[in-house]
Amino acid sequence: MCRELICHPDTPARAVRSIVVQVELSFDDGFALNFVVDGEIGAIVLPRGEGELVIADSGADGLWQSTCFEAFLTEEGQPDYTEFNYAPDGRWACYQFDDYRSLLRADQLAPWRMEAERSADSYALRIEPGIFPDKGSKLALSAVIEEVDGAKSYWALCHPPGKPDFHHPDCFRVTLGAPDAA
Repeated sequence: MCRELICHPDTPARAVRSIVVQVELSFDDGFALNFVVDGEIGAIVLPRGEGELVIADSGADGLWQSTCFEAFLTEEGQPDYTEFNYAPDGRWACYQFDDYRSLLRADQLAPWRMEAERSADSYALRIEPGIFPDKGSKLALSAVIEEVDGAKSYWALCHPPGKPDFHHPDCFRVTLGAPDAA
C-alpha cells in the first residue's frame, strides 16, 4: 500500500514536491517501508552515496533535527507505542513510549537493512526493520526534511491543529492487515 505524506502548512517545502511511503508486509520479512522523496534532491541535506547503508551499531538521539524518516507503531486501542527514526546516513533510533510523549526507554533494536537510491529528482530510503506487527496494528509515518539553507519541512499522513506533532494519536492512520502469503 502507498501513502502520501502531507507537508505541515506552517513549514512549506521549497525543494520537495512530494513524499510517498510504500508499506509492505509479509510473513517472512515483517514490514518494510520505502520512503520516496520527489523534488530538487540536491537542495536537501542528504549524504552523497547510495546503495546499502552501513547501519550504526547503536541508536543515536536527535535525528529529527535534520533529514529523518520516521515510523510509529502501536496496537489498536493501546496508549503505548514505538517510535523508529532513520537518518539517510545509516543512523537510527528506537524509543518505547507508555503513553502520548511519555518516554519509557530508548531501545537498542537495530534495523535489519537500510538501502538508498538517489537521482537528481528522487531519493528513496528503504527500511526493513524486521518487525512483525500484529494484524490491526496502527502505523504513523512522517519525515523531517532539512534543506541545505537550514529550512525544515515536516511531513506526515495528517497534521493535528498546531505545530507539527508526529506523536499525536490522530497521526496513526494506517491499519495493518494480515500480510499476503508469499
